[in-house]
Amino acid sequence: MGTFSVWHWLIVLVIVLVLFGGGGKIPKLMRDMGKGINAFKKGLKEEPKDSDVADENDAIEQGNVAASTAAEDKDKSAAQS
Repeated sequence: MGTFSVWHWLIVLVIVLVLFGGGGKIPKLMRDMGKGINAFKKGLKEEPKDSDVADENDAIEQGNVAASTAAEDKDKSAAQS
C-alpha cells in the first residue's frame, strides 16, 4: 500500500477545493492570474521615458566618478607610505 504519490494528493486537493470552495472560485483564480500575466507583459513592453533613461545614466556616471575618485585616493595614500 504505502503512501500516495504527488498526483494522488493533487487530485484529492482539487476535489476538496471544488466541493468546499465552490466551482466558481477556480475559474476566478485563473482569470486573476491571467490578468496579472497580461499586466506583467504589458509592463515589459512599455519603453521607459527619456527622463527615466537620463536619470539612470546620470546615476551610473556619478557612481563611476565616485569609484574613480576613491581609487585615486587609495593610490595616493599607498604612494605616500
